[in-house]
Amino acid sequence: MNFLNPEIEEYARAHTTPESLLLAQITRDTYLEVLQPRMLSGHLQGRVLSMLSKMIRPKSILEIGTYTGYSALCLAEGLTEDGMLLTVDKNIELYERANAYFSESEFASKIKMLKGNALMIVPELEQKWDLIFIDADKGNYQNYYDLTLPNLNKGGFIIADNVLWSGKVIDANENDVDTTAIRSFNTSLIEDNRVEVLMLPVRDGLTVVRKK
Repeated sequence: MNFLNPEIEEYARAHTTPESLLLAQITRDTYLEVLQPRMLSGHLQGRVLSMLSKMIRPKSILEIGTYTGYSALCLAEGLTEDGMLLTVDKNIELYERANAYFSESEFASKIKMLKGNALMIVPELEQKWDLIFIDADKGNYQNYYDLTLPNLNKGGFIIADNVLWSGKVIDANENDVDTTAIRSFNTSLIEDNRVEVLMLPVRDGLTVVRKK
């Protein structure tokens, strides 16, 4: 997942604003108590998400894939005064944990978490979005994109995580279901004339999509 020289990555972290005490706690707890802690956004990527959100200043954010709540809290930092972030995850075992972190934060009143299948929940949401973050099951990335793009405001942004998939996307010998799905998704984005696309080689890859 990490493509940079470890010393360069550490240098970048050392010259990046530190994560908050709550985010640091989430990181510690996740690595100690939760399965697959590598799914956590972490310090450097979290600051990227925060900075992008602060640049965009969204009033409405949709996150697909909550995990333990780290990325939601980073994205919430850029919300407008009256903004709201809705995050959806089907892992009910992490629901109470993530909500507890949200309650401890300054964004407690601005974050709402729904548990269930986003493919079933999102179509029921009658809302337009300024910013959408996709970080869930890779096989459904295209479905999430197709489902949410129509309700993304003009000039709005979609950010997709794990688009480099530990480097498997450029390995011809890697053709498992998830890798194939991510490759196809990446290709579809660059061929979609409704959007502008920027792929950033941050951590496991972040693609930033702007709706024209």
